[in-house]
Amino acid sequence: MDIDVWEAESASAPLQKVKRVLLEPGADELVLEVLHCGLCHSDLSMIDNSWGISQYPLVPGHEVVGRVVSVGPGVDSSVIGQIRGLGWISGSCFRCDQCLAGTSNLCPSLEATIVGRQGGLASHVKAHQDWTIVLPKGMDPAVAGPLFCGGITVFAPLLDEQVSPMAHVAVVGIGGLGHMALQFAKAWGCEVTALTTDLTKAHEARGFGAHNVMLLEELPALAGRFDLVINTANQPLDWSAVMGSLAPRGRLHQLGAVLQPIQVGAFDLISFRRSITGSPTSSPGSLRKMMEFCVRHAIKPQVEHLPFDQVNQAIERLHRGDVRYRFVLDQTDGLMDG
Repeated sequence: MDIDVWEAESASAPLQKVKRVLLEPGADELVLEVLHCGLCHSDLSMIDNSWGISQYPLVPGHEVVGRVVSVGPGVDSSVIGQIRGLGWISGSCFRCDQCLAGTSNLCPSLEATIVGRQGGLASHVKAHQDWTIVLPKGMDPAVAGPLFCGGITVFAPLLDEQVSPMAHVAVVGIGGLGHMALQFAKAWGCEVTALTTDLTKAHEARGFGAHNVMLLEELPALAGRFDLVINTANQPLDWSAVMGSLAPRGRLHQLGAVLQPIQVGAFDLISFRRSITGSPTSSPGSLRKMMEFCVRHAIKPQVEHLPFDQVNQAIERLHRGDVRYRFVLDQTDGLMDG
């Protein structure tokens, strides 16, 4: 099957539209005709090979919403026509201990959507049926894409770690991840504090659900306040102040891909039994629960729409931080032309 893809030929190269062949779906796989695809900072890291794992040519895009157009052996043909979403993970073995325990996002042989395979900035993309999630009634497909990576990334610390609705939660960063984390934590029932380097987004942060908006430099005065700190920033922080802001048994959950080591003293952990955790998205079951939670509480990412043929402009702007708060690229007839 001939398809259109937007690919980078080398690290940091602009994306070019080219023709590729999509192999027929294998056992338990299906093909989505891409309708919308979010653009994520992880896409930028893969395009630039910031993590040292990129393979070129590289087709980014892992916040996909599309229509099922074909299925492989083992997939019920009645799913053709369904609108489904696809995130960071496209497949896992479903046989290992992690998969059987319901944590298939921790599968040692999982397949990441844009690591060593073709991503969703294309006319079509292929994935395992269980990693494509049916959009529930009431979910707008045009804005749903970022939920399948950014959304589940910030929802998983609440659901998978069984955070109490009485918890005091701080969210570091009011950006592409942070604005969704504020919505989820507020709907979860928590007292929510947004922590930022400046207060220009304070009004917006309160609109997303923050009860309080404070500067990061105020952390030393907040000793012992938070049961959970969700850090969405990818820059080093004053880690001693962050750990000191945690209540007894409090937890720092790191989501931003900080490339430098996190410097934390032993007594920051030993005293009051504090901890540091992280999470790589979550399982298909958690993805389904997140989508239902979003519909129930009217949670959605704030997005700016652009057509696929403006992807390079979107990449440049995302590098500059010039977006409120996520980009979604929309399929157009032009992308399907020869």
